[in-house]
Amino acid sequence: MKAIRIHATGDPDVLKYEDAPMPEPGPGQVRVKVKAAGVNFIDTYHRRGWYPIPTPFTPGVEAAGVVDAIGAEVTGIAIGDRVAYGLTLGSYAEYSLVSAGVVVPLPDGVSFEEGAAAMIQGMTAHYLACSTYPLQPSDTCLIHAAAGGTGALLVQIAKIRGARVLGTVSSAEKEAIARECGADEVIRYTEKDFETEVKRLTDGKGVNVVYDSVGLTTFDKSLNCLRPRGYMVLFGQASGIVPPVDPQTLNQKGSLFLTRPVLGAYTLTREELLGRAADVFGWIGDGRLKIRQDQTFPLSQAQAAHEYLEGRQTKGKVLLIP
Repeated sequence: MKAIRIHATGDPDVLKYEDAPMPEPGPGQVRVKVKAAGVNFIDTYHRRGWYPIPTPFTPGVEAAGVVDAIGAEVTGIAIGDRVAYGLTLGSYAEYSLVSAGVVVPLPDGVSFEEGAAAMIQGMTAHYLACSTYPLQPSDTCLIHAAAGGTGALLVQIAKIRGARVLGTVSSAEKEAIARECGADEVIRYTEKDFETEVKRLTDGKGVNVVYDSVGLTTFDKSLNCLRPRGYMVLFGQASGIVPPVDPQTLNQKGSLFLTRPVLGAYTLTREELLGRAADVFGWIGDGRLKIRQDQTFPLSQAQAAHEYLEGRQTKGKVLLIP
């Protein structure tokens, strides 16, 4: 089969399209013929070595496809089942091996592309808005990169939860996307200072929670956007790694909460995983959650896909198609 392999970490040119052995499922595993694989910022962190993984490895942590082989001790899954999965390395390939415990059924009304797009970004948006800080109708939230892959989904789920949503974007085109997703107010950070605008839009009170996937360039001002006892939810670092924070800063700015969540900690059990997936796929199926597909690249062009993602020009989900 064909797969993307990384033999040394670094820039996008370390992504090599190569022949690889066909994997055979062991006990508790299934083999998935990949129909679509999601491209996520965490893939670039793996590629750069920010989250170290022994080399060589096949990157990619989410996909959707069809089960085509089953190992021993697997129950409840059959060859031919439509499935999706996340949080398992190796999706940048024509076939991937996955623990049976992490695959979820893909409803007939949800496409392979939608399934691949939802397993990391959709599930991330779900736990952020429903669990990390469970939004209520009385809440106001600030969502950075509100037109990006995760951001656009987070805006929609925040509105499903009834919250008021302020979003930041870089351009008029992205503002239109954020508003289409339901954002109540959109701040173009390239033209206005987002901290000043948040204070204005909240009558100086600040927001209950900031959802920040940008990191280095937004973190400090995001803290200033919070009202007392507000939540700073840092879930990405697209602009770079945030330096260490003095806990006294949280005290001085109003007894703030700071968390750095990851999806794995919010899908600790099979039941939790299936519950989140059922919500996300259910909302996609009934039209309340719309997956915005941006660019689709052939598997062989993974390097171009990473360059596009890191260029901060994305307007939705980026996918690789074997």
